[in-house]
Amino acid sequence: MDPHAPGVPGNGSVPGGGTTSRNGPETPEDRPARLAVGVVGAGRVGTALGAALSRAGHRVVAATAVSDRSRARVAERLPGAAVAAPQDVVAAADLVLLTVPDDELPELASGLVAAGVPVAGKLAVHTSGRYGTAVLDPLTRAGALPLALHPVMTFTGRPDDVNRLTGISFGATSPEPLRPVAEALVLEMGGEPVWITEEARPLYHAALAGGANHLVTLVVEAMDLLGRAGVAEPGRMLGPLLGAALDNGLRLGIDGLTGPVARGDARTVADHVAELGKVSPESRRAYIALARLTADRALGAGLLKPEAAERLLEALAD
Repeated sequence: MDPHAPGVPGNGSVPGGGTTSRNGPETPEDRPARLAVGVVGAGRVGTALGAALSRAGHRVVAATAVSDRSRARVAERLPGAAVAAPQDVVAAADLVLLTVPDDELPELASGLVAAGVPVAGKLAVHTSGRYGTAVLDPLTRAGALPLALHPVMTFTGRPDDVNRLTGISFGATSPEPLRPVAEALVLEMGGEPVWITEEARPLYHAALAGGANHLVTLVVEAMDLLGRAGVAEPGRMLGPLLGAALDNGLRLGIDGLTGPVARGDARTVADHVAELGKVSPESRRAYIALARLTADRALGAGLLKPEAAERLLEALAD
């Protein structure tokens, strides 16, 4: 497929392209590259991206929805989209969003081909962080045009999910000829493409999941421990501290580290380990693992002297 041919995203349909209609500035409906979009997996991500593509002037024509909640989500975010079986959604679309859980994606790709669903010439776009385009090989061999576009954002199902796409990164993987198409679609949804190689996708996703998902776990655990310590409003106490710590980490890297490990306060760390062992063995294990990693990082950056690191590791011994 020629990415600059009529009917393909990237031939003037990108926001800010500067084209105008005869009656004034171009609106999304005026754009010549409008695609019929199908959503296989009407969850939080699929409906948010479908709504974003709709805002850009494309038409969401069909979506799969099994549960009452997903049907309600389609009605709210993708008005006018028919609820249909996966093979019918794909058949009706020029661009198919495959927004199912990671573990279901390989089976979905092979199942659509095995069912004889026509996919030649269609854009097949999945949003998994874990996979590149190789997971779509069955569809690619059948003539589909594969893209991996992973939005680096959490989606809660709230109305502001679509607005949160503005300015975020999308981890993008595509065959070289389709890079302009991938870039155009991401820009239309308000994001910025960041190119990730096929082989780097697992590491890329591990970094994101570890940073975002484990952060939530750490915050909830800290709130629970503060509650046990008698703090009535743990969130209110933690908010300014954690906000400053996150800002320091993003701006300064390891140089933004503070606290007893960075200071080499082995006795304080030992007291923490002992107290956590009394109230939460799970939290104790997590604290030890993270404190060891923190000590290694601080030592490597020259923030911690070797003798202080040795004392800390003794305090963190199981």
